[in-house]
Amino acid sequence: MPLRIIVLALTLMTTATSAQADSSGHRLASYYDRHMALEGQVAYGWLGRGQPVRMMAGVVQLGVSDKAFFALLADGTLQTWTDQPTRATTLIRGVKRFAAGASGWFAIDNAGALWHSTGAAAQRIAEGVIDVCIGDSADYYIRQGGALYAKGLAHRGQYGDGKLTATNNFVATAQDALAVRAHTGHGIYLRRDGTVMGTGGNRFGPLSSHGLGDKADRWGAIFQGAVAIATGSRHSLAIRADGSLWAWGAGFAIEPARLLDNVTDVAAGDTVTLARTRDGALWQWDAGSSQAPRRLSLLP
Repeated sequence: MPLRIIVLALTLMTTATSAQADSSGHRLASYYDRHMALEGQVAYGWLGRGQPVRMMAGVVQLGVSDKAFFALLADGTLQTWTDQPTRATTLIRGVKRFAAGASGWFAIDNAGALWHSTGAAAQRIAEGVIDVCIGDSADYYIRQGGALYAKGLAHRGQYGDGKLTATNNFVATAQDALAVRAHTGHGIYLRRDGTVMGTGGNRFGPLSSHGLGDKADRWGAIFQGAVAIATGSRHSLAIRADGSLWAWGAGFAIEPARLLDNVTDVAAGDTVTLARTRDGALWQWDAGSSQAPRRLSLLP
C-alpha cells in the first residue's frame, strides 16, 4: 500500500492559539493500524486492537506512518524506528515540532525555520513557521501572522483557492489560520475566530456538506467554536473549549455531531478514532459513533 498521510492527532490547550494537531500529536497519534499515546513523557505504541506497549521515555511529541513510529525527545531530537525503539535513528536535532507523511517529514526548528526531507538531506524551505502538515496529496504550513501555504496535487481542490493544477512552489491560499490538517485529497484549517474551514475531496463527508459527493475547490466554513481540529481519511473532528468532541464524515453524521465530553486529545485514522478525557482515560473507536469505544490501559 502506498504511503498516504499520517493520521492526524490533536491536543486541546487552553486557547485556540495553542491548538496543535496532526500525525505528530503531542499526546496521541494514529495511522490506520498503527497508534501511539503519551503518558507523561513515556511513549506507548500498538497495532490495531492490541495492547499499548511502552516504547520510549523522554518524549514530548508523537508520530506514526504506515511503517514507522516517530518521537520528538525533550532535548529536540527527532527519532524514528520501524519495530524496536532500541533501533531508533536520529533524523534531525533542534526541533520544536514535526510532521511526517507521503512526501517525507517536516520539522520546525527552535528559530521557526521549516525543514523538509524526502529521505536525503533536509532542505530549509521557509521561515517564521508556526504549524505544518503533510497530506496524502498536498502539504501545508502556516507562517506567523496566519498566512496558509499549500503545495502538491490540486485535482481535488486541495489548495482551496480554485486551483485544479499543481504548482511547483508553495503558494499562499488563506489567511488568519492557526492550525492545518490534511488527509486523502482534502484539508481543513482552524481560523483565528474558531471556524473550521475545509477544501478538497468530499465523497465521504470529512468536509461535512461543503462539496459533498465530489469536491470543494475553495475553502468553506464547516464548524464553529473550535479550539483544535483533526482529520482522518474519511472523517474529521473538532474540540470546543468546553471539552466537547464533535465528529462528522464516514461512520458519523454528515453534519457535525457531539461524540464525547471532557475530551483533551483526539486522533483520527481511516475508521479509527482515539480520544483522551480529562480523567486520563484513553478510548478507541474502530468505526463510527454507532460502535461503543473500548478503554485502553497503558501499562508501566
